[in-house]
Amino acid sequence: MLRRRNALLIRPELDDHALHATLTDLRPAGQLHGLGADRTRPLWEPVAELLRTTGRNWDRRVHRVFVLARNLPASVCERWSADRPDDGDALVLGACVRSVRAAAEGRAAAPRAEQMCLRAAAACPEDPTPWLALLQLMHDFAVPARDAVPVWTEAVTRAPWHRTAYHLLLRYLSPRGHGTVADMLDFAGQAAARAPYGSPLALLPVAARVELIAHRGAQAPSAALGADRHWNEPRAAEEVEWALTRWFRTAAPPHAEAVADLNVLAFALVRTHRTAEAAEVFRRLGRHMTRHPWELLPEPERTFLYWRDRLADRYRT
Repeated sequence: MLRRRNALLIRPELDDHALHATLTDLRPAGQLHGLGADRTRPLWEPVAELLRTTGRNWDRRVHRVFVLARNLPASVCERWSADRPDDGDALVLGACVRSVRAAAEGRAAAPRAEQMCLRAAAACPEDPTPWLALLQLMHDFAVPARDAVPVWTEAVTRAPWHRTAYHLLLRYLSPRGHGTVADMLDFAGQAAARAPYGSPLALLPVAARVELIAHRGAQAPSAALGADRHWNEPRAAEEVEWALTRWFRTAAPPHAEAVADLNVLAFALVRTHRTAEAAEVFRRLGRHMTRHPWELLPEPERTFLYWRDRLADRYRT
């Protein structure tokens, strides 16, 4: 009973129940043979319905399309494109599928993926998703950041302050990507300072600090032993406080990747010894954990559960 109660939910769809239901509907192997054998409707219809109901909620649409692109059987997207070759949602999802899978297929796959992104962008001119798919493609093929920024600008022109767009560029500018520490920190600080009150982009400097620690740990595993010094800096306390006051404690509605951001915030609060605030974040998270950033610590799942349950007991309300 205790183990079941403490079971964690670690899944790419995060807390998106509609997306989870769609993926679950398509995962059983028996439903995938014969491209829809034993079904009364095409395999792609649940996906089409999900994206139709998502509408112009660009925040949730980008999250759903990227998760679908990484987790759907390829046959679903291929059949949808074949059945509805001019469907805008099918074109956008197909472009994202090509983009996220191109790196594994080799450099020869990049031009085709790029063409699909541009075609989807032309078919859905108000949608930032094809531009973010193209940004993902450019990241995977190590295109210099100076050439990627105009693509990112196309996305945020269509969806200002788009959470995923900013995190994708942060990853691009990271020293683990194709930028430098200075590039990354400058971008994160400026974006957080300019973002509207209640925006999850208030967390961007904290995310950048986590990325910096991950970078230095990858360079020299022994550096992980000194990671605490990064959290003891006065600037770290300011970044965490900014995220709390400008986002977490506001009345802003949850965004599509709130679970990912809350995990970063909980991690930072634990590392900066702000346990009362960490307890609040863990209460909001419940069973939802993401691998990042807990993977930076030994035994990530055990560590997450330890802090969640310990702080729940200490600050029980």
